[in-house]
Amino acid sequence: MKNILAFLLFVALVAFKPAATTYQASLAGSRLTWTGHAEAGTWAPTGTLQLRRGTFDYDGRTLRNGRFEFDMSTIKHEDAKLTEHLRGTDFFDAEKYPTAVFVLREVGAGTVVGQLTLKGITKPVQFPVVVEQLPDGQLRVKGTASLDRTQFGVNYNSSSFFQNLGSYAIRNDFQLTFDLVASPAKQGALSAGNKR
Repeated sequence: MKNILAFLLFVALVAFKPAATTYQASLAGSRLTWTGHAEAGTWAPTGTLQLRRGTFDYDGRTLRNGRFEFDMSTIKHEDAKLTEHLRGTDFFDAEKYPTAVFVLREVGAGTVVGQLTLKGITKPVQFPVVVEQLPDGQLRVKGTASLDRTQFGVNYNSSSFFQNLGSYAIRNDFQLTFDLVASPAKQGALSAGNKR
């Protein structure tokens, strides 16, 4: 009888999954930084991008069911001309495609698996991430995604598409480094966010 009870307890513990809590990213407390690269040389311009909204579920062990929206009209570099160029049709065409969306499926073994939609094109992506529980109940999620811009139709000065670019060639890959701070979502705020 004791063996049966022990077995049933074991099965119940294995089957038990803590309820997931929905977290909402702090727009003011989160930071997104992009870095591009020249094909030759060391030039690596960097700038910022604003998160429009972001939510995910966390059960104490893993993140899943996330959705993050990025305001492409906020992509910025310290050089105003480069900022304008990045927002224009050669690059991210922010007027036509004002929002990029990353849908997080889940995080396993420190790797995020999800889909990114950029310029109306959706592609699977994965990248490493670190999740830190903060003392005040918030979560900090940090990582760097390396993305191939040409998969999303951003082909400007790519040597994969244009010949004899010389020093004007730009590498296909760029990095998006993120440091997100999120708090448990209040139901009313979450519902309002979903209506937008």
